[in-house]
Amino acid sequence: MPTHAEHKVLPYSPEQMFDLVADVGKYPAFLPWCAGARVKSHTETQLVADLTIGFGPFRESFTSRVELDRPHQIQVKYENGPFRYLNNQWTFEPNPKGCNVKFYVDFEFRSRVLQAAIGVVFNNAVKLMVNAFLKRAREVYGAPAATIAVTPAAVPAKS
Repeated sequence: MPTHAEHKVLPYSPEQMFDLVADVGKYPAFLPWCAGARVKSHTETQLVADLTIGFGPFRESFTSRVELDRPHQIQVKYENGPFRYLNNQWTFEPNPKGCNVKFYVDFEFRSRVLQAAIGVVFNNAVKLMVNAFLKRAREVYGAPAATIAVTPAAVPAKS
């Protein structure tokens, strides 16, 4: 049962990161192993999507119901497909440097073969996935502005 939790401070707003993660239809353009995405329905607070994942010889599709609490949280609820269960949550909190992003995923495939295959590469796969979202944020929102520390210049004393 692979599980991964991660927390990062990113130089983007919670709204920006929320919108990026909630844009499920664009996942195949940047997310490794995402071979397809079809949003079946979408409201302000919920979307239902079919995702197709592929790695090596494996290709599987599944349906998720995604609860949207903009700009705070995205909760993925698995509906059907190759998993016994899938729990996935994103949380976005304001931070003086931008946004605290918390990511959690926990799942188990029904197939022992699939479970064994993903178990070998799971940690690297999740790191690649998180980095793909970071790269996408830079592409969509631009590189974070560098902050320049300004030190007051010494004022010469009057004589």
